[in-house]
Amino acid sequence: MSKRNNNSKYREHLIARGKEAKTVRKIVITIILSLILLMAFSVGLSYMYIKSSLQPVNPNSDKEIKVDIPIGSSSSSIAKKLEENGVIKDQRVFRLYTKLKNTSEFQAGVYTFTPSMSVAEIIQSLKLGRVVSEPIYRVTIPEGKTIEEMAEIFSEQLPIKKKDFLEKVNEIDFLEELIHDYSVLSKEILNPKIRMPLEGYLFAATYDFYEENPTVESIIERMLEKTEEVVLPYRDEIEAQNMTVHQVITFASLVEKEASTEEQRKTIAGVFFNRLKKNMPLQTDPTVLYALGKHKEKVLLKDLEVESPYNTYRIDTLPVGPIANFSENSLKATIQPKETKYMYFLHDEEGNIYYAETHDEHKKLKKQYIK
Repeated sequence: MSKRNNNSKYREHLIARGKEAKTVRKIVITIILSLILLMAFSVGLSYMYIKSSLQPVNPNSDKEIKVDIPIGSSSSSIAKKLEENGVIKDQRVFRLYTKLKNTSEFQAGVYTFTPSMSVAEIIQSLKLGRVVSEPIYRVTIPEGKTIEEMAEIFSEQLPIKKKDFLEKVNEIDFLEELIHDYSVLSKEILNPKIRMPLEGYLFAATYDFYEENPTVESIIERMLEKTEEVVLPYRDEIEAQNMTVHQVITFASLVEKEASTEEQRKTIAGVFFNRLKKNMPLQTDPTVLYALGKHKEKVLLKDLEVESPYNTYRIDTLPVGPIANFSENSLKATIQPKETKYMYFLHDEEGNIYYAETHDEHKKLKKQYIK
Protein backbone atom coordinates (compact mmCIF):
# COMPACT_ATOMS: atom_id res chain seq x y z
CA MET A 1 0.00 0.00 0.00
CA SER A 2 2.76 2.36 0.92
CA LYS A 3 4.56 1.58 -2.34
CA ARG A 4 1.44 2.35 -4.40
CA ASN A 5 1.04 5.64 -2.53
CA ASN A 6 4.65 6.54 -3.24
CA ASN A 7 4.24 5.76 -6.95
CA SER A 8 1.07 7.82 -7.06
CA LYS A 9 2.75 10.76 -5.38
CA TYR A 10 5.71 10.47 -7.75
CA ARG A 11 3.38 10.53 -10.78
CA GLU A 12 1.57 13.54 -9.36
CA HIS A 13 4.92 15.26 -8.79
CA LEU A 14 5.98 14.58 -12.39
CA ILE A 15 2.65 15.88 -13.71
CA ALA A 16 2.98 19.02 -11.55
CA ARG A 17 6.56 19.62 -12.75
CA GLY A 18 5.43 19.14 -16.35
CA LYS A 19 2.67 21.70 -15.92
CA GLU A 20 5.11 24.10 -14.24
CA ALA A 21 7.65 23.70 -17.06
CA LYS A 22 4.91 24.28 -19.61
CA THR A 23 3.87 27.46 -17.79
CA VAL A 24 7.48 28.67 -17.65
CA ARG A 25 7.89 28.04 -21.39
CA LYS A 26 4.72 30.02 -22.08
CA ILE A 27 5.98 32.91 -19.96
CA VAL A 28 9.40 32.87 -21.68
CA ILE A 29 7.83 32.74 -25.15
CA THR A 30 5.46 35.56 -24.21
CA ILE A 31 8.33 37.71 -22.95
CA ILE A 32 10.46 37.02 -26.04
CA LEU A 33 7.56 37.81 -28.37
CA SER A 34 6.84 40.99 -26.40
CA LEU A 35 10.49 42.08 -26.68
CA ILE A 36 10.53 41.35 -30.41
CA LEU A 37 7.33 43.33 -30.88
CA LEU A 38 8.72 46.17 -28.76
CA MET A 39 11.94 46.25 -30.79
CA ALA A 40 10.01 46.14 -34.05
CA PHE A 41 7.78 48.94 -32.79
CA SER A 42 10.82 51.03 -31.76
CA VAL A 43 12.53 50.44 -35.11
CA GLY A 44 9.31 51.33 -36.87
CA LEU A 45 8.93 54.54 -34.87
CA SER A 46 12.59 55.46 -35.54
CA TYR A 47 12.17 54.77 -39.24
CA MET A 48 9.01 56.88 -39.41
CA TYR A 49 10.66 59.71 -37.47
CA ILE A 50 13.76 59.77 -39.67
CA LYS A 51 11.66 59.52 -42.82
CA SER A 52 9.49 62.38 -41.59
CA SER A 53 12.56 64.47 -40.69
CA LEU A 54 13.87 64.18 -44.25
CA GLN A 55 10.61 65.52 -45.67
CA PRO A 56 10.05 69.25 -46.28
CA VAL A 57 9.08 71.28 -43.23
CA ASN A 58 5.98 72.52 -45.07
CA PRO A 59 5.40 71.21 -48.63
CA ASN A 60 2.80 73.91 -49.29
CA SER A 61 4.85 76.92 -48.22
CA ASP A 62 6.80 79.14 -50.65
CA LYS A 63 7.91 81.51 -47.90
CA GLU A 64 11.49 82.67 -48.53
CA ILE A 65 13.93 82.10 -45.71
CA LYS A 66 17.34 83.77 -45.99
CA VAL A 67 20.18 82.00 -44.20
CA ASP A 68 23.73 83.34 -44.00
CA ILE A 69 26.32 80.55 -43.91
CA PRO A 70 29.64 82.11 -42.86
CA ILE A 71 32.86 80.93 -44.46
CA GLY A 72 34.44 78.14 -42.46
CA SER A 73 31.20 76.97 -40.83
CA SER A 74 31.20 73.37 -39.61
CA SER A 75 28.56 70.92 -40.78
CA SER A 76 27.08 70.83 -37.30
CA SER A 77 26.80 74.62 -37.08
CA ILE A 78 25.17 74.73 -40.54
CA ALA A 79 22.66 72.05 -39.51
CA LYS A 80 21.89 73.93 -36.29
CA LYS A 81 21.32 77.18 -38.19
CA LEU A 82 19.04 75.47 -40.73
CA GLU A 83 16.91 73.99 -37.95
CA GLU A 84 16.74 77.29 -36.06
CA ASN A 85 15.51 79.03 -39.21
CA GLY A 86 12.87 76.40 -39.92
CA VAL A 87 14.50 75.05 -43.08
CA ILE A 88 14.91 71.49 -41.77
CA LYS A 89 13.13 69.54 -39.04
CA ASP A 90 16.00 67.89 -37.17
CA GLN A 91 19.66 68.88 -37.29
CA ARG A 92 20.80 65.44 -36.05
CA VAL A 93 19.00 63.61 -38.84
CA PHE A 94 20.37 66.15 -41.35
CA ARG A 95 23.96 65.55 -40.14
CA LEU A 96 23.51 61.77 -40.24
CA TYR A 97 22.10 62.00 -43.76
CA THR A 98 25.05 64.09 -45.00
CA LYS A 99 27.50 61.63 -43.45
CA LEU A 100 25.86 58.63 -45.07
CA LYS A 101 25.86 60.49 -48.39
CA ASN A 102 29.50 61.50 -47.77
CA THR A 103 28.54 65.14 -48.32
CA SER A 104 30.30 67.69 -46.15
CA GLU A 105 31.95 70.24 -48.45
CA PHE A 106 29.33 72.95 -48.10
CA GLN A 107 30.06 76.43 -49.38
CA ALA A 108 29.61 79.80 -47.69
CA GLY A 109 27.07 82.33 -48.83
CA VAL A 110 23.65 83.85 -48.27
CA TYR A 111 21.03 81.29 -49.29
CA THR A 112 17.33 81.59 -49.93
CA PHE A 113 15.44 78.47 -48.88
CA THR A 114 11.76 77.62 -48.60
CA PRO A 115 10.02 75.25 -46.14
CA SER A 116 8.92 73.18 -49.14
CA MET A 117 12.48 72.16 -50.07
CA SER A 118 13.58 68.57 -49.45
CA VAL A 119 16.82 67.76 -47.63
CA ALA A 120 18.38 66.64 -50.94
CA GLU A 121 17.54 70.02 -52.51
CA ILE A 122 18.96 71.90 -49.54
CA ILE A 123 22.21 69.92 -49.72
CA GLN A 124 22.48 70.56 -53.45
CA SER A 125 22.09 74.30 -52.87
CA LEU A 126 24.76 74.31 -50.17
CA LYS A 127 27.19 72.52 -52.48
CA LEU A 128 26.77 75.14 -55.22
CA GLY A 129 27.67 78.17 -53.12
CA ARG A 130 30.87 80.10 -53.67
CA VAL A 131 33.67 80.97 -51.31
CA VAL A 132 34.30 84.66 -51.83
CA SER A 133 37.27 85.45 -49.61
CA GLU A 134 40.64 84.21 -48.42
CA PRO A 135 41.01 82.74 -44.93
CA ILE A 136 41.96 85.14 -42.15
CA TYR A 137 43.91 82.43 -40.34
CA ARG A 138 45.49 79.19 -41.49
CA VAL A 139 46.65 76.86 -38.72
CA THR A 140 48.49 73.58 -39.22
CA ILE A 141 48.31 70.96 -36.49
CA PRO A 142 51.05 68.32 -36.99
CA GLU A 143 50.60 64.62 -36.25
CA GLY A 144 51.62 63.27 -32.87
CA LYS A 145 50.57 66.34 -30.88
CA THR A 146 48.78 66.30 -27.54
CA ILE A 147 45.81 68.53 -26.76
CA GLU A 148 48.00 70.70 -24.57
CA GLU A 149 50.42 71.21 -27.48
CA MET A 150 47.52 71.97 -29.83
CA ALA A 151 46.12 74.50 -27.37
CA GLU A 152 49.51 76.21 -27.41
CA ILE A 153 49.55 76.33 -31.23
CA PHE A 154 46.02 77.75 -31.43
CA SER A 155 46.73 80.36 -28.74
CA GLU A 156 49.79 81.54 -30.70
CA GLN A 157 48.00 81.79 -34.06
CA LEU A 158 44.39 82.60 -33.16
CA PRO A 159 42.84 85.17 -30.80
CA ILE A 160 42.05 82.54 -28.16
CA LYS A 161 43.67 81.68 -24.84
CA LYS A 162 45.31 78.33 -24.15
CA LYS A 163 43.53 78.23 -20.79
CA ASP A 164 40.11 78.65 -22.44
CA PHE A 165 40.83 75.87 -24.94
CA LEU A 166 41.91 73.44 -22.20
CA GLU A 167 38.89 74.29 -20.05
CA LYS A 168 36.47 73.71 -22.93
CA VAL A 169 37.88 70.28 -23.91
CA ASN A 170 37.34 69.16 -20.31
CA GLU A 171 33.87 70.63 -19.82
CA ILE A 172 31.52 67.72 -19.10
CA ASP A 173 28.33 69.30 -20.49
CA PHE A 174 30.13 70.17 -23.73
CA LEU A 175 31.61 66.67 -23.96
CA GLU A 176 28.16 65.12 -23.48
CA GLU A 177 26.86 67.21 -26.39
CA LEU A 178 29.78 66.15 -28.58
CA ILE A 179 29.24 62.46 -27.78
CA HIS A 180 25.63 62.91 -28.82
CA ASP A 181 26.56 64.67 -32.09
CA TYR A 182 29.65 62.77 -33.23
CA SER A 183 29.48 59.00 -33.68
CA VAL A 184 33.27 58.67 -33.48
CA LEU A 185 32.98 59.58 -29.78
CA SER A 186 31.66 57.27 -27.07
CA LYS A 187 31.19 57.28 -23.31
CA GLU A 188 34.64 55.67 -23.10
CA ILE A 189 36.20 59.13 -23.25
CA LEU A 190 34.51 60.03 -19.94
CA ASN A 191 36.47 57.39 -18.04
CA PRO A 192 37.76 59.33 -14.99
CA LYS A 193 41.18 57.72 -15.44
CA ILE A 194 41.59 59.49 -18.81
CA ARG A 195 43.55 62.70 -18.48
CA MET A 196 42.09 64.53 -21.50
CA PRO A 197 38.76 63.15 -22.81
CA LEU A 198 39.31 64.37 -26.38
CA GLU A 199 42.99 63.39 -26.52
CA GLY A 200 43.65 61.75 -29.89
CA TYR A 201 40.29 62.77 -31.37
CA LEU A 202 41.27 66.22 -32.70
CA PHE A 203 42.68 65.39 -36.10
CA ALA A 204 46.02 66.63 -37.38
CA ALA A 205 45.43 68.80 -40.47
CA THR A 206 45.57 72.35 -41.82
CA TYR A 207 42.52 74.39 -40.85
CA ASP A 208 41.36 77.61 -42.49
CA PHE A 209 39.42 80.15 -40.42
CA TYR A 210 37.39 82.94 -42.01
CA GLU A 211 36.14 84.63 -38.86
CA GLU A 212 38.01 87.29 -36.90
CA ASN A 213 37.21 85.53 -33.63
CA PRO A 214 36.55 81.80 -34.10
CA THR A 215 35.16 80.17 -30.97
CA VAL A 216 36.87 77.30 -29.20
CA GLU A 217 33.69 75.26 -29.73
CA SER A 218 33.77 75.79 -33.49
CA ILE A 219 37.47 74.82 -33.64
CA ILE A 220 36.86 71.58 -31.76
CA GLU A 221 33.83 70.75 -33.94
CA ARG A 222 35.84 71.34 -37.13
CA MET A 223 38.55 68.97 -35.89
CA LEU A 224 36.07 66.28 -34.85
CA GLU A 225 34.40 66.47 -38.26
CA LYS A 226 37.78 65.85 -39.84
CA THR A 227 38.35 62.90 -37.53
CA GLU A 228 35.00 61.41 -38.54
CA GLU A 229 35.79 62.01 -42.19
CA VAL A 230 38.99 59.97 -41.80
CA VAL A 231 37.91 57.27 -39.31
CA LEU A 232 34.33 56.35 -40.21
CA PRO A 233 35.12 54.87 -43.66
CA TYR A 234 37.18 52.24 -41.77
CA ARG A 235 34.40 51.30 -39.35
CA ASP A 236 33.81 47.83 -40.87
CA GLU A 237 37.53 47.04 -40.72
CA ILE A 238 37.68 48.26 -37.12
CA GLU A 239 34.83 45.92 -36.17
CA ALA A 240 36.58 43.08 -38.01
CA GLN A 241 39.53 43.60 -35.65
CA ASN A 242 37.14 43.16 -32.68
CA MET A 243 38.17 46.58 -31.44
CA THR A 244 36.25 49.71 -30.55
CA VAL A 245 36.94 53.04 -32.24
CA HIS A 246 38.42 54.24 -28.95
CA GLN A 247 40.84 51.31 -28.84
CA VAL A 248 41.88 51.80 -32.47
CA ILE A 249 42.50 55.52 -31.97
CA THR A 250 44.49 54.73 -28.83
CA PHE A 251 46.52 52.12 -30.73
CA ALA A 252 47.08 54.51 -33.67
CA SER A 253 48.38 57.19 -31.30
CA LEU A 254 51.07 54.78 -30.03
CA VAL A 255 52.06 53.84 -33.57
CA GLU A 256 52.23 57.55 -34.49
CA LYS A 257 54.60 58.31 -31.62
CA GLU A 258 56.90 55.35 -32.36
CA ALA A 259 57.22 55.48 -36.16
CA SER A 260 57.94 57.96 -38.93
CA THR A 261 57.48 55.99 -42.17
CA GLU A 262 54.61 53.92 -43.55
CA GLU A 263 56.65 50.70 -43.39
CA GLN A 264 57.74 51.38 -39.80
CA ARG A 265 54.14 52.01 -38.76
CA LYS A 266 52.91 48.72 -40.19
CA THR A 267 55.73 46.69 -38.67
CA ILE A 268 55.47 48.33 -35.24
CA ALA A 269 51.71 47.81 -35.28
CA GLY A 270 52.43 44.14 -35.99
CA VAL A 271 54.84 43.96 -33.04
CA PHE A 272 52.26 45.56 -30.73
CA PHE A 273 49.58 43.10 -31.81
CA ASN A 274 51.97 40.18 -31.24
CA ARG A 275 52.69 41.37 -27.70
CA LEU A 276 49.03 41.96 -26.86
CA LYS A 277 48.15 38.45 -28.02
CA LYS A 278 50.68 37.04 -25.56
CA ASN A 279 49.59 39.40 -22.75
CA MET A 280 52.99 41.07 -22.83
CA PRO A 281 53.31 44.73 -21.83
CA LEU A 282 53.81 46.94 -24.89
CA GLN A 283 56.66 48.75 -23.09
CA THR A 284 56.58 51.82 -25.31
CA ASP A 285 58.39 54.87 -23.90
CA PRO A 286 55.96 57.53 -25.22
CA THR A 287 53.30 56.18 -22.84
CA VAL A 288 55.69 56.67 -19.93
CA LEU A 289 56.33 60.27 -20.96
CA TYR A 290 52.58 60.87 -21.26
CA ALA A 291 52.09 59.34 -17.81
CA LEU A 292 54.78 61.63 -16.42
CA GLY A 293 53.19 64.61 -18.14
CA LYS A 294 56.45 66.02 -19.44
CA HIS A 295 58.96 65.69 -22.27
CA LYS A 296 62.34 64.09 -21.62
CA GLU A 297 65.15 63.30 -24.01
CA LYS A 298 65.71 59.95 -22.35
CA VAL A 299 63.42 57.74 -20.28
CA LEU A 300 65.17 56.53 -17.12
CA LEU A 301 64.63 53.22 -15.30
CA LYS A 302 62.93 55.01 -12.40
CA ASP A 303 60.47 56.60 -14.87
CA LEU A 304 59.23 53.15 -15.86
CA GLU A 305 57.81 52.66 -12.36
CA VAL A 306 55.31 55.52 -12.55
CA GLU A 307 51.85 54.34 -11.50
CA SER A 308 49.52 55.22 -14.34
CA PRO A 309 46.87 53.57 -16.58
CA TYR A 310 48.96 54.96 -19.45
CA ASN A 311 52.28 53.36 -18.47
CA THR A 312 52.62 50.31 -20.73
CA TYR A 313 55.55 49.05 -18.68
CA ARG A 314 53.15 48.35 -15.81
CA ILE A 315 50.02 47.25 -17.70
CA ASP A 316 49.69 44.48 -20.29
CA THR A 317 46.92 46.14 -22.30
CA LEU A 318 46.47 49.28 -24.34
CA PRO A 319 46.57 52.50 -22.32
CA VAL A 320 43.26 53.81 -21.02
CA GLY A 321 43.17 56.31 -23.90
CA PRO A 322 45.18 57.92 -26.72
CA ILE A 323 48.37 59.79 -25.91
CA ALA A 324 48.34 62.10 -28.98
CA ASN A 325 46.60 62.66 -32.30
CA PHE A 326 47.44 60.42 -35.26
CA SER A 327 47.83 60.36 -39.04
CA GLU A 328 45.67 58.33 -41.41
CA ASN A 329 48.73 56.16 -42.14
CA SER A 330 48.96 55.20 -38.47
CA LEU A 331 45.26 54.39 -38.48
CA LYS A 332 45.70 52.18 -41.57
CA ALA A 333 48.70 50.44 -39.98
CA THR A 334 46.64 49.72 -36.89
CA ILE A 335 43.82 48.22 -38.94
CA GLN A 336 46.10 46.43 -41.41
CA PRO A 337 49.30 45.62 -39.47
CA LYS A 338 52.16 43.75 -41.05
CA GLU A 339 52.23 40.06 -40.17
CA THR A 340 55.52 39.46 -38.44
CA LYS A 341 57.16 37.27 -35.80
CA TYR A 342 58.89 40.25 -34.21
CA MET A 343 58.20 40.80 -30.51
CA TYR A 344 60.67 43.64 -29.83
CA PHE A 345 62.03 46.79 -31.45
CA LEU A 346 64.31 49.66 -30.54
CA HIS A 347 65.42 52.99 -32.00
CA ASP A 348 69.02 54.10 -32.38
CA GLU A 349 70.07 57.74 -32.01
CA GLU A 350 69.61 58.36 -35.74
CA GLY A 351 66.00 57.14 -35.81
CA ASN A 352 66.65 53.73 -37.34
CA ILE A 353 64.54 50.89 -35.95
CA TYR A 354 65.81 47.37 -35.24
CA TYR A 355 63.47 44.42 -34.68
CA ALA A 356 63.94 41.12 -32.85
CA GLU A 357 61.95 37.92 -32.38
CA THR A 358 63.48 36.96 -29.03
CA HIS A 359 64.56 38.82 -25.92
CA ASP A 360 68.15 37.60 -26.35
CA GLU A 361 68.27 39.09 -29.86
CA HIS A 362 66.77 42.30 -28.49
CA LYS A 363 69.45 42.53 -25.78
CA LYS A 364 72.19 42.09 -28.38
CA LEU A 365 70.72 44.85 -30.55
CA LYS A 366 70.39 47.07 -27.50
CA LYS A 367 74.03 46.55 -26.59
CA GLN A 368 75.05 47.23 -30.19
CA TYR A 369 72.98 50.34 -30.95
CA ILE A 370 72.04 52.00 -27.68
CA LYS A 371 74.80 53.95 -26.01
